[in-house]
Amino acid sequence: MIEAVPNISEGRDEKTISSIAAEIQSIPGVLLLNVSSDVDHNRSVFTYASEDPDALFRATLALYEVAVPAINLQTHHGQHPRVGAVDVVPFVPLRGSEMSECVELARRVGAEVAKRFDIPVYLYEHAASSKERIELPQIRSGGFEKFGEKIARNGWEPDFGPRSVHPTAGVSVIGARVPLIAFNVQLSTDRLEVAQKVARAVRGISGGLRYVRALPIELKTRGIVQVSMNLLDYRKTPIQRAFALVRSEAQRHGVEVLSSEIVGLVPADALHQVAEWYLQLAGFHPQVVLEQRIAAIREAGDVPRVGVP
Repeated sequence: MIEAVPNISEGRDEKTISSIAAEIQSIPGVLLLNVSSDVDHNRSVFTYASEDPDALFRATLALYEVAVPAINLQTHHGQHPRVGAVDVVPFVPLRGSEMSECVELARRVGAEVAKRFDIPVYLYEHAASSKERIELPQIRSGGFEKFGEKIARNGWEPDFGPRSVHPTAGVSVIGARVPLIAFNVQLSTDRLEVAQKVARAVRGISGGLRYVRALPIELKTRGIVQVSMNLLDYRKTPIQRAFALVRSEAQRHGVEVLSSEIVGLVPADALHQVAEWYLQLAGFHPQVVLEQRIAAIREAGDVPRVGVP
């Protein structure tokens, strides 16, 4: 099974968001797992999966068919950085699939998007055509507004499509990556400078946690600020470590954590890590979780022994 997690630059128009969801659900063999939207970010994340790469190909093109005519980046405003109406489309290998399959699918989707919608496409992460395009922030730097200058520079021709930014849909970044956790922490203040300092302390590029990207976000509709994070590899930088550092840095400025949130879906192993760490569970094993024990027995056809008090 392969997972697709497209991010679109629309989090306020329920009609557009619902139409995209309906199109994805209409593709046989595709499971729409989650839709997450935020009005301040003005962004939506769709999560769907399939055992059939062809079905994922069709579902992703169906998403573009709705999103491209509905979203105009010249009038779009939101707190999250973006370069495209369909901003980023990662494919993620789940159990039984390989990264190479996701790379192939990313290239296939990218070529068709460029051909069908006349949108420049950049490949990233494991599908990247050069080392300068591995990191998403490097491609997205400058945003939609500056991409017309960027695309003309040496080394920034798209992997597919025209060397000119689509006037309303911008460009798209399509790739293949490992599971990523989008994790946000809300702070008890409206002072953006506090979120800026906390984000700087936690993100890897400025000396924080190696596998964390972090941005300060102003949630105007709620009168607070947020540290918005991407955990690039939860096995190396787990959720609880990022949360603990955000909390301690915020407290240095007299600010408490109000809440946290996961955008989209999260691997079970990541939450097992949180439980094991915070509860200080001795000898924790994933199969002490009821549902996972049932799944393991069904799959193996036997009854594995796990310590029972």
